Amino acid sequence: MDSLAHAIRQLQTGGMPRTEFFAQVDRVLENAPESVGRLLEVLSEEHARKPLPGEVYTEVQHRIERLIVARQRKGGDDTFVQTRPGANTMRDPPSRPPHADDPEPERMKGVGDTLNNRFVLEECIGFGGMGTVYKALDLRKLEASDRKPYIAIKVLNVQFRGHPKSLIALQREARKAQALAHPNIVSVYDFDRDGPMVYLTMEYLKGKALSQVLRAPGFTGLPYQDVLRIVTGMGNALAYAHAHGFVHCDFKPGNVVLTDSGNVKVIDFGIARVFQKTEEDVDVTVFDPGSLGALTPAYASPEMLEHLDPDPRDDIYALACIAYELLTGRHPFTGVSALQARGAGMKPQRPAGLGRGPWHALKCGLALERQARTPTVERFLHDFGTGGSAQRYGMVAGAAAGIVAVGALGMAGWHYLHKRTPAQVPATAPASGQALPPSVRTPIPAPSPAVQTPAAPVATSAPAPASAPTPAAIAAVLARIPCAALVGAVDGHAVTVRGLLSTPPGPAGLKDQLAAMPGVATVELDVGQVARDKCPVLSTLGPYWSAYRQAGGGAALRLAGGHTDARLTEGDSLMVDMTTGAADSYVAVDYYSLDGSVTHLLPNARARDNRAPANYTATVGSLGEWGIGKPFGAEMVVLMTTPAPLFDGLRPVSEPAAGYLADVGRRLDRIRAAAGPGKIAVEFLQIHTSPRRR
Repeated sequence: MDSLAHAIRQLQTGGMPRTEFFAQVDRVLENAPESVGRLLEVLSEEHARKPLPGEVYTEVQHRIERLIVARQRKGGDDTFVQTRPGANTMRDPPSRPPHADDPEPERMKGVGDTLNNRFVLEECIGFGGMGTVYKALDLRKLEASDRKPYIAIKVLNVQFRGHPKSLIALQREARKAQALAHPNIVSVYDFDRDGPMVYLTMEYLKGKALSQVLRAPGFTGLPYQDVLRIVTGMGNALAYAHAHGFVHCDFKPGNVVLTDSGNVKVIDFGIARVFQKTEEDVDVTVFDPGSLGALTPAYASPEMLEHLDPDPRDDIYALACIAYELLTGRHPFTGVSALQARGAGMKPQRPAGLGRGPWHALKCGLALERQARTPTVERFLHDFGTGGSAQRYGMVAGAAAGIVAVGALGMAGWHYLHKRTPAQVPATAPASGQALPPSVRTPIPAPSPAVQTPAAPVATSAPAPASAPTPAAIAAVLARIPCAALVGAVDGHAVTVRGLLSTPPGPAGLKDQLAAMPGVATVELDVGQVARDKCPVLSTLGPYWSAYRQAGGGAALRLAGGHTDARLTEGDSLMVDMTTGAADSYVAVDYYSLDGSVTHLLPNARARDNRAPANYTATVGSLGEWGIGKPFGAEMVVLMTTPAPLFDGLRPVSEPAAGYLADVGRRLDRIRAAAGPGKIAVEFLQIHTSPRRR
């Protein structure tokens, strides 16, 4: 294998002419090991590292394919699927030896080819047991001036197409994957065929396979918090699939994509098998993808290798293997199969610096007997997430503590809070447009006070045409505005107002009211407009927002990652950056949905500890924990910090907003009476959500 990679790199650097390169490729193929499928993987990996010319890539691919078919005719072992344990009809000796007049073996579609006069295959981005995945240009989208004309296409491998159940397999994959709508699972669109070529269309992901990260030269592992973020995304995808009755059955680093936007996506549910068979799943008695036998030995549980019925714990074994590799840069059993590891009595070694809780989680996930293995992904994530930091204060998390149905967001979600110490907060934000590393969050600068006390008026000999308005007079007008959270500042005869309001009066009506006041010469508004359904939220919490701003402010709330445009699309992860004020406090973060419910992002049964020190900065949520779903429109996230606990016990994770606001209003009144005005911080973040474009 190394000789093919070496030859490709020599060609790429100009150290080998093309004629010599193809001669070297032929020599490699003559002496290829038993499974030449790995050659296609090497070709794909090297092409991803540094793209080859299209014609060169396609020619090498075709030569490898011809070798596969030739070996199959001779009864060789070059196949990636098997029809039953211990046998393979593709490997049965042919009825006669190949003849010189035999037609040229049918080749796969490759780079530069077009499917159904619509999809132009531009780049190979992955290879697996069922097919090759390409980046493809959708000419119909291009015609329509779609901003995202690219999709991903999986074309069945030549040897897989020969399997009598291949078309059924792809159709089942499309149907199952379409049902698995989750932020951490790739979106699958449809399946089709172009003559004998069968293919699957899906979401195109900009990023790289996790296998590329793990196989990078010199890779020796990632910090625990970075590993936790990736493992949580993968685990959320698997937990969602398990909840819908599917085991992935071939979970491995090559089936995980780290997108350029920092998301984690699981792909290829191609051999996922139903383990919770219902009467509705009538097809499972007719077709079992497991009969194809496609799996990856290094990540397959002993039970999968023994061809036992699938179980969620099979995926947990693979997840634990990947987590171990992310931490250490090496496979827990040095890459051997689980059956070999069990036979040799191998034990994984504890990664250096890993806390007791995460290490216990890894050991249980890597158990070589199913009954001893962690029973659910939720439990694995909970246990793996409990060892983030020895120094814990208030809202530490890094601990994924459970999964629940989140009605307001339309997704299942993990609830935990990532702590950021001052050393983890970058000193400066990246330049506009610069991509953020997945483990870095843009710091939230403490906002300057929205209201500045005006300087005492200075007497002059020139008489003023009219008395300047007083801050108290402006505040009195603003307090009478219904459905609003407003604060004003006065500078001579100029009035500035910031905040949120609805209609009526709307920005124009508010400006007219202020301009009509005696002594007001100019009015400047910096206000956002909200829908009427947010009036209960503003009516209850708006006065506290105004009082806190008038007292100096300091708390802040915004979308994570430095996003200035508070817009999210269906399936996006909801993550918010928050900063507390200049005193220790108890923190609550709530999401008010268009359906009239409120979801408590913090605290809840999975993230109980919500006490924070002064000037505390953290990210609430993580990739895949809270996903945006129906209904879509303008929704609101609210941050509240209080000097005393808001409630004695926990609220339900989701509840009707009306009852919650009534309870909150009564409790805030009591806290304000005891602590004084301006001690309760309230911050609003309006988010506009929309469905994903199909």
